[in-house]
Amino acid sequence: MTNRSQSNRLHESLNDLPNVGLSRRIFAILYDSLLLLALLMVATAIGTIFTDGEATSPGNPFMATWLFFVAFFYFAWPWLNTGQTLGMKTWRILLLRIDGKPLTLWHILLRFLTAIPSVGLGVGLLWILINKDRLALHDIFSETRLADIKNLKQV
Repeated sequence: MTNRSQSNRLHESLNDLPNVGLSRRIFAILYDSLLLLALLMVATAIGTIFTDGEATSPGNPFMATWLFFVAFFYFAWPWLNTGQTLGMKTWRILLLRIDGKPLTLWHILLRFLTAIPSVGLGVGLLWILINKDRLALHDIFSETRLADIKNLKQV
């Protein structure tokens, strides 16, 4: 059997996976939030190197931009490479595109930007409870979904 046919079969099996529910999403978000908080603390410390150790004023555009990019990188790198952050890996959740094609940087950027208000306000997550496919608003906007892989054998 060729690698291409094995890859196609794995890809098809991923498309058949159910979407993850609200509670496991929240646990993964909490897990990733703790890791991201620690990373942002380190990034802030690194940022103070450029201010000679002085604290930056609240709302400093350079520090805010730096921390925004650090947060984006925390999610974008693993999503592009494995489809899972550490929190998602722990809770056996995989990020996939709804159409089954590989994730692109555009989908990831769209997901990241729309997840900020969606998760921050909570309404986007609660949308899962009324959406028949259990998709959050940021899933819909970015054309992605979180698949439940708890019953999938680890490769």
